[in-house]
Amino acid sequence: MREFLSIKGWLAGLQWLFFIFTNTVVIPITVGAAFQLSHETLVSLVQCSFLFTGLACILQAFLGHKRSIMEGQSGLWWGVILSLCYGAAESGMSLATIGGSLSVGIIISGIITIVIGLSGLSGYLSRLFNNGVMAVFLFLLACRLNTMFLQGMLGIPFGKGDGEAHIDVPVLLLSVAVVAFVIIFSIKARPSFAKYSLLIGIIVGWISFNLLFGEKAAVEVSEGVSIKLFPLGSPSFDIGIILTAVIAGLINTSNTFGALKGTDEIYKKESTNGEYRGSFTISGVLGICSGLFGLVPFAPYVSSIGFLQQTKIVERLPFLIGGALFTLMGAVPYVGNMMAKLPLSVGSAVLLVTYLRLLHSSFNYFITITFTPENVYRLSIPLFIGIGLMTFPASYFETVPSILRPLASNGLLVGILLSLLLENIKLSKRNIKKEASVEEERRYKGE
Repeated sequence: MREFLSIKGWLAGLQWLFFIFTNTVVIPITVGAAFQLSHETLVSLVQCSFLFTGLACILQAFLGHKRSIMEGQSGLWWGVILSLCYGAAESGMSLATIGGSLSVGIIISGIITIVIGLSGLSGYLSRLFNNGVMAVFLFLLACRLNTMFLQGMLGIPFGKGDGEAHIDVPVLLLSVAVVAFVIIFSIKARPSFAKYSLLIGIIVGWISFNLLFGEKAAVEVSEGVSIKLFPLGSPSFDIGIILTAVIAGLINTSNTFGALKGTDEIYKKESTNGEYRGSFTISGVLGICSGLFGLVPFAPYVSSIGFLQQTKIVERLPFLIGGALFTLMGAVPYVGNMMAKLPLSVGSAVLLVTYLRLLHSSFNYFITITFTPENVYRLSIPLFIGIGLMTFPASYFETVPSILRPLASNGLLVGILLSLLLENIKLSKRNIKKEASVEEERRYKGE
């Protein structure tokens, strides 16, 4: 009770609230823009995102992995959905067909995730996601998401086409200043203050933006909670999109392994099979809800590692406070409207700082690998092909068969699939022993 009433606990909870909010608010807005949803439907999507994300964090903290790890709309899924939307739309497919097929694929992948959780298959999958796969996954995920955050910092509205996009130089300069402020403050300030660097950066950036450019809400929240079934389109059955969605759902399990394995060192203990089962089951149920309500499917956020490393706040109570406050934002329109006034450029700048820490997380996996010529190819092929595909416009893939086009045009998915393939075919015993011995040594030293 004393911890619940402490000012430090609520300050830490407020920081979690801003972290959850800035990671969430951009996602439904960009999805709504990509699918050209009406304002009313977009508002419904935002409110559902707030409600389900807050509840997801609370459920995971109590019943799932029981750690301070944000459960939110997956960045991997977000990238896949936007890529499918833009790519398939350019090929002539209607947005309603894309959305309806995605909904069906997301529901199927949610059911598969529940099966993985309840059956204990997570133990087998965990062996597939070895150190090489995790290194590639974290690096590619950071590249994909930081590209989106850079877009927000540049003042380019999410969902705009290339011909409509222009850099807003004044907004960019303020965003860069916010990034520099948060980084310097987190490094130079005393530890007792440095752990609140993200919260302070958001407040300073928000006030500065309003003084320089005036108040502008990211989205208006309606006066009541509005929930609509299949807002992206009635269920439809395009095999290529459904297949890509199912594959994305399977690869999305890497978020769970990445987040839990990445926090093992922070919590000084290994995740148990029971924690994996609980986490996958909850994520699967939320995945089914995502398909029904047009949300981006959920997963534990790997970026929580960077947040925990930067803030040093690992207790569950502040996390639960942040999750409860975020649920309140979705249920109480006044609170939601107030928070929706946070400028996306400021939120993107703070998130960029957080996701930069993924470089450290990925390098922690890279250093456990012996760089033989064989392993260099195993790492470089998925990395460079994945990054290269991320830079290609959708028009390049028009000659690819339609059933494969959604998958082939997604650099993140292709890179992770290649890494899984190369790392798990003819894996030499010597490399396994090397990686295992390094992990045992790190655990022995308590690192």
